[in-house]
Amino acid sequence: MKANPILLEVFKNRFAAISEEMGVTLTRTAFSSNIKERRDLSCAVFNNKGEMIAQAAHIPVHLGSMPLSVKSAIESCRMNNGDMVMLNDPFKGGTHLPDITIVAPVFCDGLEAPSFYVANRAHHSDVGGMASGSMPLSTSLFQEGIIIPPVKIMENGEIVRSLMELIFNNVRTPVEREGDFKAQIMANITGVKRLGELVTKYGFKAVDFYAGSLKKYAESITRKMIERIPDGTYKFTDYMDGDGVDCENVAVSVAINIDGDRAELDFSESGDQVSGSVNAVRSITLSAVLYVFRSLIDADIPTNAGILEPITVITRKGSILDAEFPAAVAGGNVETSQRVVDVVLGALSKALPHKIPAASQGTMNNMTIGGVDERTGKPFAYYETLAGGMGAGASGPGEHATHSHMTNTLNTPVEALEYSYPFRVKKYCVRENTGGAGRFLGGNGLVREIELLSDCEITVLSERRVNAPYGLQGGKPGICGRNILIRDGIELEKPGKFHSRLKKGDIVSIETPGGGGWGKPDS
Repeated sequence: MKANPILLEVFKNRFAAISEEMGVTLTRTAFSSNIKERRDLSCAVFNNKGEMIAQAAHIPVHLGSMPLSVKSAIESCRMNNGDMVMLNDPFKGGTHLPDITIVAPVFCDGLEAPSFYVANRAHHSDVGGMASGSMPLSTSLFQEGIIIPPVKIMENGEIVRSLMELIFNNVRTPVEREGDFKAQIMANITGVKRLGELVTKYGFKAVDFYAGSLKKYAESITRKMIERIPDGTYKFTDYMDGDGVDCENVAVSVAINIDGDRAELDFSESGDQVSGSVNAVRSITLSAVLYVFRSLIDADIPTNAGILEPITVITRKGSILDAEFPAAVAGGNVETSQRVVDVVLGALSKALPHKIPAASQGTMNNMTIGGVDERTGKPFAYYETLAGGMGAGASGPGEHATHSHMTNTLNTPVEALEYSYPFRVKKYCVRENTGGAGRFLGGNGLVREIELLSDCEITVLSERRVNAPYGLQGGKPGICGRNILIRDGIELEKPGKFHSRLKKGDIVSIETPGGGGWGKPDS
């Protein structure tokens, strides 16, 4: 068969629409504000090999790594019609333990094996572990929460209650977890139904053919984009502020070799894995690379497995970008992934000086707060990532107070925060004059100030408190972020990564970094 350009466009949009509708289902039926308000979730469609066909415009760090989770599910469990497999193991394609993936098979034309798969990943605000919110200053994966290998959560159309009860007995907020799990299941049911309708309309052979054609199309466009990058080797190094335990300035390095229509990214010179939780598994590094190269493509192509075909990614086992079990990884997904983007863009800026923007805030400013709500007497667990400044580029200044790069979530609205948790939001505003100077200014960060109305504990995993977001082409760095604890009117500045017991009346202020400036200020 030869691909019809019109049908190729039709199928591109149909597959993407299925992923988007799955996301809408998950958002509208979830219990936690982290999913229904912040939209910390991702949905995608896969072929029978577990290769991604299409995704919704959700979380980059989820979507680039999810194919490895889907492949782990396929290899570990025989899935029949009505079955679904759950997993969160970072060393089987996951990211960190709060991100739980559920995979469902799609059977077509009476075939014995699945023809497609649908999957979604959602960040659960608590999965157990040593600290509320399951994002601790850990030194081992075992401290971060319950580890779920590929295992069936649905069998013959029924929820496996024994698995659910096992999980509920290991988390702080079981009612919320059950609601979010059922929302994930319903999202997959939606995806299975819509794919079935697509096959009924066009036939399995046509749907399968155009799924493969879309992969080839994405690969072709990616190769053409790489061909426009001058051949050569481009290097860049940036640093993590530290691991929150016993080291500072952990190097993240890349050497990008462009040869015709192929790119090789070698991260071997990055630092060794560390004691703290900023280690990243290889799937996170792949996610960041996929994100950067997809962002360089101006064409409206599907984001699928074809983009990575002309790209080779080299990592070193035992390094911070390819950590080995049982390394602590809670922060690698959210913080180290951002630094991988920064170094890849930094290297490419030497080849494409007028296309690559300066560094954005380079952190997700992760904040988890948990305890017992004095209003209800029930446990609560809150998780949020906070926006900051975007880097400026040749086309103009950076955006203020927005999520960038590996996160695509929203900030939790003040009303939702104060309704769901024992919090009073004292301040929520743009952090003025924090973008880097330049011909075009970097975007400003934001300030989120929360007063605690119950005793609780807090963990913050943040970056760019020491090493500022870089400027490019003569632009200046953005202003570093700050974490402040206010008790009895006294301000105490906290490090980028900290855990504290909080008292009722304490105030936590998170000031996020600005983005880097672009171009010389006087040019």
